[in-house]
Amino acid sequence: MSHPNSPAFLSAVFTVLALFAFPVVSPAESYSVETLAELQSRIEEAVPGDVITLKNGTYVTTSALSVTCRGTAEQPITIAAETVGGVEIGGTHGFNVGAPASHVVISGFKFTHASGKASIGTGTRHVRFTRNTFRCTGAGPYLAILGHDVQIDRNDFGDKRTTGALIAVSGPAGQVAQRLWIHRNYFHDFGSAGGEPGEMLRFGLSALTLSVGAGVVEYNLFVRCRGENDMVSNRCSGNTYRYNTFADSPTAQFSLRHGNDCVVYGNIVRNTEGLRIFGDRHQVFSNVFEGNYIGVNLGNGSVEVADGGSVGAHDRPDHCVIAFNTFVDNRTHYQMSRRNPNPLGATHTVFANNILQGGGLAAKIEGPYTDAVWEGNLAWNTGGPGDLLADAYVAADPRLGGEGQAGVHLQEGSPAIDAATGSFPGVIVDIDGQPRGEMKDVGADEVSEAPVLARTLTPEDVGPAYD
Repeated sequence: MSHPNSPAFLSAVFTVLALFAFPVVSPAESYSVETLAELQSRIEEAVPGDVITLKNGTYVTTSALSVTCRGTAEQPITIAAETVGGVEIGGTHGFNVGAPASHVVISGFKFTHASGKASIGTGTRHVRFTRNTFRCTGAGPYLAILGHDVQIDRNDFGDKRTTGALIAVSGPAGQVAQRLWIHRNYFHDFGSAGGEPGEMLRFGLSALTLSVGAGVVEYNLFVRCRGENDMVSNRCSGNTYRYNTFADSPTAQFSLRHGNDCVVYGNIVRNTEGLRIFGDRHQVFSNVFEGNYIGVNLGNGSVEVADGGSVGAHDRPDHCVIAFNTFVDNRTHYQMSRRNPNPLGATHTVFANNILQGGGLAAKIEGPYTDAVWEGNLAWNTGGPGDLLADAYVAADPRLGGEGQAGVHLQEGSPAIDAATGSFPGVIVDIDGQPRGEMKDVGADEVSEAPVLARTLTPEDVGPAYD
């Protein structure tokens, strides 16, 4: 036996201590499983970097597929179908991702199980659902999100005719789920749920109005929605909606229903009820509104939340900016609808540097509209200016045209080129994502020597097959 002070003895001691100080971590592996029981077992034992693949086939759940494992940013844990769309999971439950799960990817499945049984719970972080198809049954959301830093991309959410959103975002007590990234998804064919709520995306809750989400919703396609009245319903603060297409949903709105400080730019909104706005300091710019019932519907407030009004009511819009948009062939381009019995209207609204062409009235204001700013707009061949002030617009043909998206791009000689008035430092890009300089063009398009033409997103641009 070595002497306690000998180098050999001390080396052995330090080796043992190191094993306790730095536990051995199993190396990442790839596993192929053939049953839900095997899948659950592998998930429970998963370590960072593991890839668990379920063989193609149809599986029926009788309980939740529980996911609480933890990967890392460098080595996420992946739970995948053998091929995209090749695994169908029906039955009573789907994936229930719960704390302390983090850095987990769920990919390639077709979900036909009961609605309301797939969730990303409180206390989770960095969970991703990608390239899945949701065709769940019964009432409830297809997917509920309560965790932070979630990524939802390249999924297909469709064919729903029951109550509950396709995606329902809430969060832990008092705080909406933060830093969500929802992109390249195909939301489609939400049929009537009998007058009950039915949004494609509900981001937040009335009780979370003042909670900041800091989420980004971009490059999604929303089509053929016949929910209660909202296609997308924002119900918290500080989110960004950009480069989405909202189309062919004549009874549904994109609604900033609750919350403040949202940014909406680069979107195409066609053949819908348009964009509805409540809340404060929203920025709406570089969008195209074409063929809608109302292009932008500025809310007529019933309360002022900042003064203690109920967060569940219609918060008066204050200090909102609606600028550098192109309105084409809407029944009414810009409207505030009447409210009874005590309308509060909106205050300090800026409506500037927009193009309004064809369609019905340029503006129709049916409520208090205090300290408004109108400037730099260009109107052509509308059904009349309505309440658009005479000194707030120029009547001239904007010379719109171009391939890919009718009614967007400015042609040579357009009076909109370099004609914007006022200072709008927050308006940094146009409908194509091209930068805007100090000399801005009126409307959604900024003329460029090499423009990237905006176009409506199609199913080929989004969903599980998109690469």
